[in-house]
Amino acid sequence: MTTEKAPEHTLRLDMAKLAPEVYKAMVTVDAAAKKGLDPFLVELVKIRASQINHCAFCLDMHAKDALAAGETIERITQLAAWEESRHFYTEQEAAALELTEAVTVLTDGFVPDEVWERAAKHFDDTQLAHLTAVITVINAWNRFAVTTRMVPGHYTPGALKR
Repeated sequence: MTTEKAPEHTLRLDMAKLAPEVYKAMVTVDAAAKKGLDPFLVELVKIRASQINHCAFCLDMHAKDALAAGETIERITQLAAWEESRHFYTEQEAAALELTEAVTVLTDGFVPDEVWERAAKHFDDTQLAHLTAVITVINAWNRFAVTTRMVPGHYTPGALKR
């Protein structure tokens, strides 16, 4: 068995340097979106959307942030199969994860009413507005990171503020 790793890919372009106004606006929207929501829930949502979007940079960042904040490794590793391991998550978290998937993958062109109604049972309108914003913002970050080929593996919690 060989232990040689593949080389890292290179960053295509640096959004923070080349479009600083856009980057700063995203940071501001990201901070505003999560206000009033449980920080653990926010990280779970960001990790799940990043899994769906295959965003290795955001997976690295948000898994590390979640662990640094005290989240368990079991809950993070089970996210990809959360429906089969619901006992790791509260009903509110499961509703948020279901909504995350529906907003992230708009294959039917809309978020199904039953998904929205399940989320509405666990979040008030203000929280739903913020949760929708968190999901939307992480999807935008995922697209920036995947498109520009941001390199995972070097993030240190607290070092990069988003």
